[in-house]
Amino acid sequence: MSKKNSDPAADLVDPRVSPNILAAGAVLWRPTADGTVEIALVHRPKYDDWSLPKGKLDPGETAVMAAVREVAEETGLNSHLGRYLGHVTYPVTGHRKLKRVDYWAARVLDGDFESNAEIDVLQWHRVDGIMDALSYPMDRTIVRNFLRLPADTSTVLVVRHAKAGRKERFAGPDDERPLEKAGRAQARGLVPNLLAFGAAEIYSAPPARCVQTVTPLAEKLGVTVELEPLLSESGYGAAPDAARKRARDLADRDVVPVICSQGKVIPDLLARWAEEDGITLPPARNRKGSVWVLSLHGGRLVAADHLDRLLIPVEFKS
Repeated sequence: MSKKNSDPAADLVDPRVSPNILAAGAVLWRPTADGTVEIALVHRPKYDDWSLPKGKLDPGETAVMAAVREVAEETGLNSHLGRYLGHVTYPVTGHRKLKRVDYWAARVLDGDFESNAEIDVLQWHRVDGIMDALSYPMDRTIVRNFLRLPADTSTVLVVRHAKAGRKERFAGPDDERPLEKAGRAQARGLVPNLLAFGAAEIYSAPPARCVQTVTPLAEKLGVTVELEPLLSESGYGAAPDAARKRARDLADRDVVPVICSQGKVIPDLLARWAEEDGITLPPARNRKGSVWVLSLHGGRLVAADHLDRLLIPVEFKS
């Protein structure tokens, strides 16, 4: 059934050429009755290949947003993203162009596939047959990344507040310092990206800049922002053990929580969490407006992905 097309990455990639075509996709999966998983592959009649659903970013779109949109457009299925599975980069045949595709795990929510001009067949494959079904080695690499950890993970989104100007330039109490114009834009931009992971409940440290960062999301969801004093810099500094326990309690939810906190809280909170559960965090600058996507299985942290540049809309990428 599978056509083993030549691997685009087999061509020599010129190190002087930066990726100038950006795309995103997903390992789209669903649970089976016997407790295993099935993965969706799509057939493109133009290339006569079997691949993971993916597509190019639209102007004004982030890779996170594109992954959800492209999966829905190609398969007719709605999904929520989970773990980040890495990216592949390869030259576009016949052009001096380099394409980068970022991938996430994505669990099916609902929807129905209908054949279209781009994708004429969707097939579900169990894990033991997925590698032979795929046409490209790069897709197999992404699927292997998916299979390294349990598929059925819960998600926690930890957000550092958006830009709020310099503390020394604000005359009032620091907890009242509001977001600046750029920060308000960041807060609005976070909404579709956090929704892509299924954000449903919102918790925030009390400072105004934290609450304002997640207010647009709360308005979109029609929920209130619950204040968490322990997760502010002052609260965390005074009672770090209680704060870390509170964060774990918030993670033990049947829905996806969003936790907005501060720059002197998040690095230590996540470093301790990762150490306790035996994982290594990726390097991260923890810049304002960035997001940590935490994946847990059985109450244990199994992966942590930091989203920073992947949250920048495509027209602003270099």
